[in-house]
Amino acid sequence: MTPYDVIVPAGGAARRLAGADKPGLTVGGTTLLDRVLAACAGARTTVVVGPARPTARPGVRWTRERPPGGGPVAAVAAGLAEVTAGTVLLFAADLPFLDERTVHRLVTALDGAGPDTAAVVLVDAAGRDQPLAAAYRTTALRAALAAAGDPAGLPLRRLTGPLRTLRLADTDDVTYDCDTWEDLARARERDGS
Repeated sequence: MTPYDVIVPAGGAARRLAGADKPGLTVGGTTLLDRVLAACAGARTTVVVGPARPTARPGVRWTRERPPGGGPVAAVAAGLAEVTAGTVLLFAADLPFLDERTVHRLVTALDGAGPDTAAVVLVDAAGRDQPLAAAYRTTALRAALAAAGDPAGLPLRRLTGPLRTLRLADTDDVTYDCDTWEDLARARERDGS
């Protein structure tokens, strides 16, 4: 499999969770962030963009978006400055069911796609692209970032939308995220914790 790097934006305000440290919330006794990091154990470089916090995974690089809280595109910009692999995966920090099999599926699909394909994105059961559960060609993502201008406050779809994208069905619901307390409670129930 092609070597890959991972960027995990983890600096959001978690407004729907009353400002709680969302990546630090737990499902099955493990933080959401550690669950994502475990799924990405095969990455050459893993960059978490947000406030540094203890994790079970050693060797994680920490950086901050500019300005702090500047949004997902600013987080991608900060993360891209730290990666060198030709393939980079973006994962939200609140995906409790992300697994290594899905990471490999994304990388393998991008490997097998034609050179004009810039991204492989998981599509949830409702048919929505999940750009924070995706693999990208690093050069294409950097070019899109350069074309976007100032990244602060930009929506992620402005960055990723123009990219030629292969869409994969999320058949295992690994894109399930925890944006609200109800989402977290459902994740814990699904996990059996």
